Amino acid sequence: MKKLMSIQYNPLAFNTSMLLLRLTLGILMMAHGYDKLIHLNEYKATFLNFLGIGSTGSLLLVVFAEFFCALFIVIGLFTRIVTIPLIITMAVVVFQVNTMDFFGKAELGSLYLAGYLVLLMCGPGKVSVDGIAGK
Repeated sequence: MKKLMSIQYNPLAFNTSMLLLRLTLGILMMAHGYDKLIHLNEYKATFLNFLGIGSTGSLLLVVFAEFFCALFIVIGLFTRIVTIPLIITMAVVVFQVNTMDFFGKAELGSLYLAGYLVLLMCGPGKVSVDGIAGK
């Protein structure tokens, strides 16, 4: 019980938490990106035209973020860098697509956004390619 109530820093708990967060966010996001990747032609006609780059360009950027950046997060390679496209993507989903309905349609996007912000601030932990390489 004492360990549960402790506020002391524990490197093992931190690294395990970052591994769990990376795997959960990365694998779940890859499922979203994979669906868009294999159904690219169906999505591009109705996809959001973000910043005037066209719906196809926006879709390709989202597929890059949701699938490939999420893959890098799972293995823990360039973690802080690849969270940036995911943060941007989730910010667009929350603030533009779902019009800040944090407790409704934007709830899932908000959770992803918060998780990616934590990864950006805290890093991947030692159980990652970045951690092993000593970056």
